[in-house]
Amino acid sequence: MSLAVLKSRALAGMAAPEVTVEVHLGRGLPSFAIVGLADTEVKEARERVRAAIQNARFEFPASRITVNLAPADLPKESGRFDLPIALGILAASGQIKDRHLAEHEFAGELSLTGELRPIRGALAMCLAARGQARSFVLPAESAAEAALVGAATILPARSLLEVCAHLNGQQALAPYAGAAAMPAPEYPDLADVKGQAQARRALEVAAAGGHSLLMIGPPGTGKSMLAVRFPGLLPPMGEDEALEAAAIHSLGGSFRIEHWKRRPYQAPHHTASAASLVGGGSTPRPGEISLAHQGVLFLDELPEFERRVLEALREPLESGHIRVARAVHRVDYPAQFQLIAAMNPCPCGHLGAARCRCTPDQVARYRGKLSGPLLDRIDMTIEVPALAQGELQGKAEGESSAAVRARVTAARTAQLERQGKPNSRLASKEIDRLCAPDEAGAQLLKQAIARLGLSARAYHRVLKVARTLADLAGSGRVTGAHVAEAIHYRRIPGTDF
Repeated sequence: MSLAVLKSRALAGMAAPEVTVEVHLGRGLPSFAIVGLADTEVKEARERVRAAIQNARFEFPASRITVNLAPADLPKESGRFDLPIALGILAASGQIKDRHLAEHEFAGELSLTGELRPIRGALAMCLAARGQARSFVLPAESAAEAALVGAATILPARSLLEVCAHLNGQQALAPYAGAAAMPAPEYPDLADVKGQAQARRALEVAAAGGHSLLMIGPPGTGKSMLAVRFPGLLPPMGEDEALEAAAIHSLGGSFRIEHWKRRPYQAPHHTASAASLVGGGSTPRPGEISLAHQGVLFLDELPEFERRVLEALREPLESGHIRVARAVHRVDYPAQFQLIAAMNPCPCGHLGAARCRCTPDQVARYRGKLSGPLLDRIDMTIEVPALAQGELQGKAEGESSAAVRARVTAARTAQLERQGKPNSRLASKEIDRLCAPDEAGAQLLKQAIARLGLSARAYHRVLKVARTLADLAGSGRVTGAHVAEAIHYRRIPGTDF
């Protein structure tokens, strides 16, 4: 047989479209061509595949070899096609049997010795193909993450020789048996934080409703410490949530099996570029925003980020997804993260204290780095003041993360049963129906709109936070007390926010 056809998969955002690998051996001067919109890494497979076949003690055919990766208009990247190309050459030249090729999908990078190296996106590949009858032949080091997709049959292999022996019926590859049961993920405990009762309360509300939060306070007051503990307050991840989050990290090459069902926590430095936050590259990869999907994106020193970096947050905060467009194609990544941000009240950080030397103009310029539209999209803003001496020297006596998480989980469960999503994701019509306050609450809102100049977006966000406060209290109705607390989170006394 001079033609072999195998199946593999490319990566295109969260999708992993099927790729047909066609290998033809023709007459003519020996040559090796790969066609089908292959990038440099794929074209370099020619040398890897040639060496791997020869070092596995097979004969590399002296023929005119043409490899077509179809569909031709789909970009292909990375060394994931090395294995199917090598198997196609061996099958087309009659050195291995081809009757079982259609039963599998193949992906794996080959070393020059014929060993299989792990690939990026193995989990995303199996997740996209969930429900299909074909099994997946993958590098052994990629099998654990791929096997998290329960319905998939994963056949791990360590070398080209092992795969060939399996296809020839000499020694079958054993399906991946699955890893040992994972312990529940551990997070830093909120009980370690001294004082900051208001900030603790705000974290609980933000976790319960999926709200974004901005903490403003001088250096050393525990803003970063609180943010690190925020993922531990969120409800445990469900299976689908965990698969989505793990698939994105698999696409980025950062997934670790020990992080399974652990809420993502991304904390980029304030020097990060817009591309690193949003995602990009000639072949788009997820950025920090998407890597925080189903978890937390913490931006410390918020005004120190470039203006265009911060403005890139506006779309995903509103829509829950991010689109990365390139000349060849565009991809969509989910981005349902919770934004937790922190900043100082002024450039030196000690506004109002005797040691502050910032002029009013300097303070205004510092705060002016944050645009109104961005601040409008942040649900809650709180002050994190310096601790009193007694609190600082005393013991930490606050509630544990587990106690807070229990209340958060109960409130989030009520939201999912009522509307199928967290309060932060409610649309305008749903807000009118589900978040309508009582008479006292409506009167408070009327006064707040007049005094604080709330925009329509800010008005809706106040109502959503009030609905979350009602859920935490186990109340079916949004009362004046809930609205009053929600309004408090829109403005800090003594500031212009």
